[in-house]
Amino acid sequence: MPHLAVFEAQQARNLLMDLDDQVHRFRFLIRDRDTKFTTAFDAVFAAAGIEVVKIPPRAPKANAYAERWVRTVRGECLDWTLIWNERQLHRVLTEYLRHYNGVQPHRALDLQPPVPVRVVTTIGPAPAPAAVRRVDVLGGLIHEYQRAA
Repeated sequence: MPHLAVFEAQQARNLLMDLDDQVHRFRFLIRDRDTKFTTAFDAVFAAAGIEVVKIPPRAPKANAYAERWVRTVRGECLDWTLIWNERQLHRVLTEYLRHYNGVQPHRALDLQPPVPVRVVTTIGPAPAPAAVRRVDVLGGLIHEYQRAA
């Protein structure tokens, strides 16, 4: 088991190196109480100024947001995509995140995306109805619809 603890701590260091200048954007790491997360793992994040917060014991609903996100990204994207390597996984997840946060409506936000699209207000007569254009995301796995200019 000590080997696993060293491996997990090294994975944490690798993550922080990959984040590089973006580390300052994170204040908290919320994690469960799995034994693979040792004090060495927590210390890596603490050294970067990130507070590690453990979910309460025997409280499965405390991790509901993370579990919902994992279920969503798997069901809508990863279960339908054959991933060849880490580089492709990064590209697919980046594109899915752009769609999820910028276009996809969310029930909790009155069917608005988390990053709302800028609304342009026109003054004068109403413009003629514009055609709708379909944009394929992730090779057609997801479709986005926009007004054609």
